[in-house]
Amino acid sequence: MQSEAVDEKIALPSVTIIVATLNSESTIDECLRSILELDYPKQLLEVIVVDGGSKDSTVERVNAHSVKVISTQLNTPAGYNSALKTVKSEIVGFIDSDAKVEKQWLKKLVTHLNNPKVAGASGTIATWNNNKLIPRCIGYELSYRYSRLPKEIRRVATMNLILRKRLIEKVVGYDEALSTQYDTDLGIRIAVAGYKIVFDPSAICYHFHRPTLSEYFRQQFKYGQNTWKLYSKHPQLIKGDEITNWWMNSQPILYAVAAISLVTSIITNFNLLPLSIFLSIASIATLHYAISAARISRTFHDLSAMFLIVIYFTRAVAWTLGGATSFIRNALTRGGHETR
Repeated sequence: MQSEAVDEKIALPSVTIIVATLNSESTIDECLRSILELDYPKQLLEVIVVDGGSKDSTVERVNAHSVKVISTQLNTPAGYNSALKTVKSEIVGFIDSDAKVEKQWLKKLVTHLNNPKVAGASGTIATWNNNKLIPRCIGYELSYRYSRLPKEIRRVATMNLILRKRLIEKVVGYDEALSTQYDTDLGIRIAVAGYKIVFDPSAICYHFHRPTLSEYFRQQFKYGQNTWKLYSKHPQLIKGDEITNWWMNSQPILYAVAAISLVTSIITNFNLLPLSIFLSIASIATLHYAISAARISRTFHDLSAMFLIVIYFTRAVAWTLGGATSFIRNALTRGGHETR
């Protein structure tokens, strides 16, 4: 599926692109450079950087570019909401500070907004730092999932996304209680309001994936902390969708059962029943990981993609621990408030 060529005679809308950043000194320069070099009329393009309190040289690097800077201690969704209050453009774009876009990215996406029922549009994700094993494998898996997306989707990451400002306001903006997954929540609320988001694989965004397993684990741990909050708000997401399927959603539960079974087995001097449950779950997960990694390795003609087995395991453990610690902390906090 290719995006239709942009007709230069069509009046282009004004666009404000918001970049949320925190300690992004290694990527922010190229991110902003790619935005400022977009093939789009400069008088119709505004760039706002929302910095969440960077301690490195991020702000200094941002100030070297012709962009507006908002400094805040708010989390990302709150920062977006704050910046949106200053936006006068018809269209708002969101690009992560660890991402960069190709020159035609914006022109390709705005063409889809000719349909009044289209709330926004997003492009595909390629890997910025694919010269290293871990980000390359993360990119393979993400590209494989995105390759199966239909033209019309309900939600997508703010990594590269444009939306009509009036529709963001119509659904009351981003949920500031979700420090991650706020983009999924916004997409679902837009869909419930009767609008859709178009996916255009010809519009390319390059993302700088986490380069080490420890950094990837910390990122996925944060996602896990908010997943149960998101699913409590939107239970229909539990069964999965085009981006995150039912198997990915079920893994934290399976891992929790496996952990409880292993501990029970050890306490009961390796009782056969809980040990069997643990070994069954471990075997099923490992087999599924191996098959998935092999499929992706074949698709991209790269045997190194088999390292996805380790990445899958890392992600599942991070989601499980993140979700469990967040849920327990929330329960204890709520319990403490109720006993006062």
